[in-house]
Order: sequence, then C-alpha cells, then structure tokens
Amino acid sequence: MKLYYVYIVRCSDGSFYVGVTNNVELRGNQHNEGADHQAYTFSRRPVELVYSEVFKEIVQAIAWEKQVKRWSRAKKQALIEGKWDVLHLLAECKNLTSHKNYNPDAIEP
Repeated sequence: MKLYYVYIVRCSDGSFYVGVTNNVELRGNQHNEGADHQAYTFSRRPVELVYSEVFKEIVQAIAWEKQVKRWSRAKKQALIEGKWDVLHLLAECKNLTSHKNYNPDAIEP
C-alpha cells in the first residue's frame, strides 16, 4: 500500500513550505539539494522537516495540503507544536458579523 505525506519544512529564512509527497526523506533531500532553481525553497536552503502527517489516499493528502497552505503562520506553528487548543482559538472567526461576535448595536448604519 502506498502512503502519502503532507509535510512542512522550515526554511533558513524562517518561512514555512507545505507540500505533499510519497517519500518524506527523499523530498527533504531534494529541497536541500536545490534541484529546481524556480522552487520556493531553492534560495531558502537549508530546510528542516518540522511536521508530517500520513494519509492512505492521495485525495485526502492533497486536500489537507491545500487547507494548511492557506493557514496563517501562527496556525502552522500551532500545528507543528501540537498545540491543539491554540490552533482551535486561531481558527475561530473574529469578524464582527460572526454569530459568536454579532452585536447589532455595534454596527453603524
């Protein structure tokens, strides 16, 4: 059975790169070897693997990768550190129009 991994690497400039692969070790080596001059990580080497999650289905892995890529740096950091309570708080909608925050008296006409 083939397995797929969503991974996050921390680049030398402190930024994060999120990807999907079927071989985390090989992919990390490819990032550090700089095979693709156009790749995000090329000018940010070396990179360090800081998170990976395994999936049995490529469709699930790609969906998770796309979701995590849209996250803020703070949410990615909470995921990496396994701080689920912080991740939950960061995921909450802070808009005034959210059902949790809605106060019709606070909105100007």
